[in-house]
Amino acid sequence: MTVTVTNQSNPLGSRLVQDTNCSNTAIDNTTGTSGNLYAVEITNPNGVAVYFKMADAVSATAGTTAADMVFMCPASATKNIVFIAGINFGSGFSHWCVTSALEANTDAPVSAVTVRYVTDA
Repeated sequence: MTVTVTNQSNPLGSRLVQDTNCSNTAIDNTTGTSGNLYAVEITNPNGVAVYFKMADAVSATAGTTAADMVFMCPASATKNIVFIAGINFGSGFSHWCVTSALEANTDAPVSAVTVRYVTDA
C-alpha cells in the first residue's frame, strides 16, 4: 500500500491524503491529529462495487471497528463527495476499503482502489 499525506497551501491550509492501494488493512491516524473532512474521491477499477470506510479513531481494524462513515463506489467508477461545512473527526482519520457495507466484512477488493481525501488536520 502506498499512502501519502501532502500539506496544501492556503486558503484552507489543508492536507490531501492519498492511498493508491486502499484495501482491507486499515490505515491508522493518517494525519496524526483530529480535524475536519471536506472531500473524498474514490476510484474503483473493480468489476463490483467497493465500500470505503472511515473511522474517527487513532487505530482501526476492518471487520471489527465500526466505521463512522461508509461510501459506496460503483463498479468501474470514480465517486466524489464534498462536505462544504466539513465533518469533524475528534480523534483521527483511519480508513480501509472492502467489498461489502457489512461491518464484519473483511474482503479486500481484487484490484487496487485509489482514495483521496482532504482534511484541515
